[in-house]
Amino acid sequence: MTTPPAAPLVSPTRRGLTVFGFVLLMASLLCHLLSAQAIGGYYVAYRDHIVGFVVLSVLSGALLWGFSRWFWRGRHDITLAVLGVLQLAIGILVYINRFHIN
Repeated sequence: MTTPPAAPLVSPTRRGLTVFGFVLLMASLLCHLLSAQAIGGYYVAYRDHIVGFVVLSVLSGALLWGFSRWFWRGRHDITLAVLGVLQLAIGILVYINRFHIN
């Protein structure tokens, strides 16, 4: 009788980076929503900011996918963390730029 293969273990660092990236993505979405609320809180403002967040996430995610295939193959946690940092920076810029809308 042979023993069954052991289940692969997920290191705490990988899980931590994944959670960190997800939290940063949610913070970025919050920046977009707060900006939409500040410029009037109408349906159109929320729709545009949410669609902008999704489009920016897809475009920057596609760019990061290429980098991840080149630099850190198989480490999806790093890709998600970098995407979260990038999106949070963009979200903060969107929130700061709301002050320039009349």
